[in-house]
Amino acid sequence: MRRLVEQRQYSERRACKLLDLSASVYRYVPKEKNDAEVIEHMMRVVDQNPTWGFGLTFDQMVVEGTTANHKRVHRLYKEADLHLRRRTKRRVPERVKDPIVLPIGPNITWSMDFMSDALVTGRKYRTFNVIDDFNREALCIAIDTSLPAARVIRELDQLIAWRGKPERLRMDNGPEFIAHAMQEWAASHGVTFTYIQPGMPMQNGLIERFNKTYRTEVLNAWIFERLDQVRSITQEWMWRYNNQRPHRSLLRLSPRAFLLKCGQLPAHFTGSRAEFPTVQQDIHITTTLKSTFTNRCA
Repeated sequence: MRRLVEQRQYSERRACKLLDLSASVYRYVPKEKNDAEVIEHMMRVVDQNPTWGFGLTFDQMVVEGTTANHKRVHRLYKEADLHLRRRTKRRVPERVKDPIVLPIGPNITWSMDFMSDALVTGRKYRTFNVIDDFNREALCIAIDTSLPAARVIRELDQLIAWRGKPERLRMDNGPEFIAHAMQEWAASHGVTFTYIQPGMPMQNGLIERFNKTYRTEVLNAWIFERLDQVRSITQEWMWRYNNQRPHRSLLRLSPRAFLLKCGQLPAHFTGSRAEFPTVQQDIHITTTLKSTFTNRCA
């Protein structure tokens, strides 16, 4: 159209009629976009509120009187790379499925896990449970309101001091177990950590079954008011579980009896099977202390 007007000397009206266009199309002059003012406004809001995302930033700009629409502001927001980095869940390394293989003797594989419960007052507490996969013997049940990685390491050191060192430990991917302190402890002690796949508790089925027994016979059977009550009942139950309670997967023997009958002791242990260290504390709750508990089943 401009060629018709400038070169062929057509009038503006004739050229528009010939091309079937309106005169406003011919006269239109695009405006230069100047985003400097919008960018300055946007950066001022972002600097004042560094934790805000685009939505709150744009809403604040509207409150302060900006005339730019959200599409324009969002384009400038992306160009300035102001999108907040989302915090993602910590990814654990890919775990390979490792079937449970029953060891031929003690101190080959231990399994450990956490449990949680609450006192009658509503105060929550946790338990750290460790068993020997060979005879399902309860080696440790630590009870406290908090059990971080440092406490887990201390309990394992105490356990190894009287029981001996296992070849490997089976566990899930809890934050206490994947902590750097735990990795350093395993490397310094020569213990292999075997992690189950996330969302597959059946891969740690031995300790999960132990947890069910412990919850049924202790945590759900008694109403506790204080942590010392939980510890006392638990210690007495551990002795009965290891020495008296028959286990259907152990030829209907107790863990202690199964060790004496079928256990292949570590090569470095020179004593007899009866001398192999087990949880043998002579713990009995006094009548006065036990009378302060309430049995849920009573």
